[in-house]
Amino acid sequence: MRRSNLPAELNHFVGRAGELAHVRELLADFRLVTVVGVGGVGKSRLAVQVARGVQKRYCDGVRLAELAMLRDPHVVDHALVEALGLTDQTSRPPREVLVDHVADRRMLLVLDGFEHLVEECAGLVRRLLVGAPGLTVLAAGRRPLRLDGEAVLPLAPMSDEDAVRLFLDRAVAALPGFRAVEPAPVRELCRRLDGIPLALELAAGRLPALTVEQVLHRLDDRFRLLTCGNREVLGRHQTLRTAIGWSHELCTPEERLLWARLSVFAGPFDLDAVEYVCSGPDLPAERVLDVLGELLAQSVVMREESPAGLRYRMLDTVAAYGAEWLDALGDTERLRRRHRDWYMGLATWCELDWFSPRQAEVAACTESALPNLRAALELCLEEPGEAHLAQHLAGTLWFYWVGCGRLAEGRHWLDRALALESGHEDARLKALWVLGYVAILQGDSTAAVGALHECGQRAELAGNALATAYSTHRMGCLALLSDDMPRAEELLGRALAAYRELGELNSQVLMGQVELAITKVFQEDLEAAVALCQEVREVCEERGERWTRAYALYVLAYAAWTRGDHAEARRLLDECVTIDHAFHDLVGLVLAIELLALVTASEGDPAEAAVLQGAAGPMWEAVGPPLFGSAYFSAPRRLCEGRAVELLGAERFAAYVAEGGALSLDEAVARALAGRERRTEGPSGPPRGGRPQVPDMRKPAGSPTGKGGEAAG
Repeated sequence: MRRSNLPAELNHFVGRAGELAHVRELLADFRLVTVVGVGGVGKSRLAVQVARGVQKRYCDGVRLAELAMLRDPHVVDHALVEALGLTDQTSRPPREVLVDHVADRRMLLVLDGFEHLVEECAGLVRRLLVGAPGLTVLAAGRRPLRLDGEAVLPLAPMSDEDAVRLFLDRAVAALPGFRAVEPAPVRELCRRLDGIPLALELAAGRLPALTVEQVLHRLDDRFRLLTCGNREVLGRHQTLRTAIGWSHELCTPEERLLWARLSVFAGPFDLDAVEYVCSGPDLPAERVLDVLGELLAQSVVMREESPAGLRYRMLDTVAAYGAEWLDALGDTERLRRRHRDWYMGLATWCELDWFSPRQAEVAACTESALPNLRAALELCLEEPGEAHLAQHLAGTLWFYWVGCGRLAEGRHWLDRALALESGHEDARLKALWVLGYVAILQGDSTAAVGALHECGQRAELAGNALATAYSTHRMGCLALLSDDMPRAEELLGRALAAYRELGELNSQVLMGQVELAITKVFQEDLEAAVALCQEVREVCEERGERWTRAYALYVLAYAAWTRGDHAEARRLLDECVTIDHAFHDLVGLVLAIELLALVTASEGDPAEAAVLQGAAGPMWEAVGPPLFGSAYFSAPRRLCEGRAVELLGAERFAAYVAEGGALSLDEAVARALAGRERRTEGPSGPPRGGRPQVPDMRKPAGSPTGKGGEAAG
């Protein structure tokens, strides 16, 4: 896990030396520190800057959870799982996952923009602090959490000196070469804006078009208008609203309209989304880029680089102002539906493009769009008669829930969508088989069987052959993980035949072929397994598909190990580990690392093999029942452990396993990819035994195989 996810865009910080020092001191004495203040006063930037300055105190790092744009209180726990960089694919509640993760760690968690979810956040923070003595929480919001032991720091506006420094800094950024000829107008402007950083930034953003004196004059007129000439009655919150409103008044009609419409976005957004959602007869799509550029120049919209490319966002205070105007225009519901339609379309495009060379791009795009996809799902669930859209969207995102390690959140949305009757059978059928797939990978066989049986029965009645094929496929997967190889082979074969008849070809279909190959391996038909996976590998190379390719490589690596070709097995597994880690697919990753441990033992390095086995332990905790409770899938672990214990002894083996168990996920992957060169210790020469045979997957290590040989490497 990365030590920090603090955003680069908040790295530029001016002033507030006293407040920075005060918060740092509070963090040394309190486990919960909350910075409170009006919108725009600089709470977020202060919290991020403090976190940067104290992160060396926390050996397990600093993590930021931005909650301002969350609408559904039930997603708070999932948002923190995301912020902590966790990939948990079990059916455990996300709060339990969070508590287990932080229990023994010394880390700082920064919560930003929680005030509209204060009850949910307070309960979560209380539980985390009780369960994790090494955890410290720094919160930033408009109100305190009101928990025992909470230190609250009200953040006042900036001092006159700091306000001037900030304004001049932002003025130069907006207008390179800017120099205040007369400092008095700048000081007066900062005083009238009460030293509120957001107001100062908005004012500085006007300098390409206005002089400081013109800005001051216009603002002065507006203050008198709003306060009837009584400057003293203007509270600081009203000052901010006044500054934002003044900036809004100076916008052109097109800019004001786009500002209002942008408020429907729940997180980062790209230009394509803006052009679709916000355009219309009064704002043609071809004008959107120019108008957006003007809002960027005025600090109404911010730009940020992300793994998915250039994205834009609005600060929550600015967005809230725009939302009020959108309500006043009576256009909120229409814009929310357009927003939902865009992200429905985006999800559909991503599902199709998942089976292409753009798979990594799809993963990054969906990750960036997650806050907006949540908002779209929430709207579908809220609106009467739109449950079918929620079912369709939650089902369409299967590639993200399964392929990118988001099983728990996927289960949340699928369960909520399927709790409603939609009257649209196709949408329900898709959500059902996706729920079955997710539940299988979470180790929840009861829920999986229920969903897949319902899907199969309803699909037969509806004459939906494709849904029948998918439910059959996933029942075969369930049989595979339940060690019923004949039934798994029969069901998977039937599903693949149906896919061929229907002309269906995608990552799911190829995964079914890999799963069929695994049944062949477990029944000692390596030749058939290799043929199936070579075909999958060729299709993946032709289509640029990488996620399913990794699973095919796993089977081929197992076959190479069985032939005694350890170098080829390691090469295949190195690629497999790299792909699975990139997609956050813990199921594929832990299987590959366990097989890599067996290869390492077979190469003659039982110590490193034990480390890799230890590293797999925490991954299984995040995946579900170790080895899915399968005697077949556990064979590589048993064989590796038997050999390593024989050569190292139980005590040294346990010590190396503990060393591996202490590695973070990123460290474990780096260790696996480093190979045996990482360690110098290890026995000289290969382990005892002859050419490897196909082991009986259900027998303990060291017992005769089904073909009469000893399972040695």
